[in-house]
Amino acid sequence: MKKIVDSQQMKQIDDYAIETIGIPSLVLMENAANQVVHHMADHISQEDIILVACGSGNNGGDGMAIARILLNRGYQVDVFFAGKESSLTTETAKQMAIIEKLDMVIWDSIDEINISNYTIVVDALIGIGLQADLSDDYMTVVNKINEHEGLVFAVDMPTGILADNGTVMKVAVQADYTISFGYRKIGQLLFPGSDYCGEVSIADIGFPPVAMESVSSHYYSYDQSDLAKVPRRKAYSNKGTFGRVLVIAGSENMSGAAYLSAKAAYRTGAGFVEVLTTESNRNIIQAQVPEAVLTTYNPDLLDDVDEKNKIKEAILRSDTIVIGPGIGIQETSHQLLDLVTLYVENPVVFDADAINVISNYYDTFPLLRNNTCVRLNEFSNTLPAQSIITPHLKELARLMDRSVSDLQDSLLTTADQCAKDSNLIYAIKDARTIVTHDHERYINDSGNSGMATAGSGDVLTGIIAGLLAQGLEPFEAAKLAVYIHGLAGDQAAKEKNEYSMMASDIIEALHVVLKK
Repeated sequence: MKKIVDSQQMKQIDDYAIETIGIPSLVLMENAANQVVHHMADHISQEDIILVACGSGNNGGDGMAIARILLNRGYQVDVFFAGKESSLTTETAKQMAIIEKLDMVIWDSIDEINISNYTIVVDALIGIGLQADLSDDYMTVVNKINEHEGLVFAVDMPTGILADNGTVMKVAVQADYTISFGYRKIGQLLFPGSDYCGEVSIADIGFPPVAMESVSSHYYSYDQSDLAKVPRRKAYSNKGTFGRVLVIAGSENMSGAAYLSAKAAYRTGAGFVEVLTTESNRNIIQAQVPEAVLTTYNPDLLDDVDEKNKIKEAILRSDTIVIGPGIGIQETSHQLLDLVTLYVENPVVFDADAINVISNYYDTFPLLRNNTCVRLNEFSNTLPAQSIITPHLKELARLMDRSVSDLQDSLLTTADQCAKDSNLIYAIKDARTIVTHDHERYINDSGNSGMATAGSGDVLTGIIAGLLAQGLEPFEAAKLAVYIHGLAGDQAAKEKNEYSMMASDIIEALHVVLKK
């Protein structure tokens, strides 16, 4: 697990190390500079001509120390000072005094610099301290850096990106590599900021563990070590040991979503998967997933007692239920939701059309019909506790009665609103999926653009169900499933490519991920 922090939390860690522990700020600055040079070393040569762009704050001080260390190691390096001497921090003023005594070119006007003369640029203009739009002068500098055709290294954060949410403040440096200190920042994961960071490395600059632990962040992501949370397989077992999943999916002659969810649940380790779908899908589901038990219904007869009892029995014999993939938003789907909410006791995974049905029919949905408040808040208190909702932004916009653009501009705030006073778990699907519950926010950083393909969400739903069936707690199942889903997508991209991937490729890559 990797903690993620915002700019204020990182400043608190820095202050704790300096003021409480007593580590001099200049020592941390020197460590930071050495770490940046260390990360640069594999990408630069003695033939490179390097420009280090520095501001007045401590990020600029880091840059000046970087320039000095590079010079001492025999590199050709110049400095551009973009700030004001009157605004220099104490530490940066000391670094400036040092480099002024060295045989180094120090530019003070961007207009005098021919950026094409340099093969490497280091961005040490602002770092994580940015809180407002860039000034016109800094915008000019950023645009000049972005004209540069060589490699760009950003110190802690590319200039122009808010560390707290990834917002681009008018313009931003397009970095190839970002060396971040202590912890990854939220703005380095969320888009559009993530697109400007390039490859992000986390550098240890000497913050003692007690300083790092002095800040409690409710944002985090997973790494390979978290795969150990996948339930271990018992040697003495049978198919019932690993849980029974019911996938309520598909509609008239629409079987793909049911197939993908069911197969993903099996590939994730569920012992038994039953598919509940329309009679018209019988032959294709039996051919595509012969391992699954199939129960079908006639959508024209859902008012019939026998038909309802057949569905009720399927619900009652399951450990985990998925409802929504490909069911459509017709009255039949509404009736299926009625039956699930009436008979189910365990947490349910609500996906795709199940969410759309609730959005469209919340005023007549049995457990919601007397509610006239905002859909989301009323919805959260009517479903089994710990149920998992997996909307993409368009589905969530319908559920919350807001615009997609509004959600995109306030993704973290939206996650907070979903979790507030709710007993549900939300996996808000976007380029960076956020899983939110109570006070915790998991931000996923696995996956790639090849996963932006039809059926990918159905695969995720099946993975969640497979983990739930094996006994993981719902919040953990949702987080781990999102991470595994992304890893499988990354594996599929290696085997295919991001252009050619299909949802079924993600399923076929699951065995590689889970083997780890």
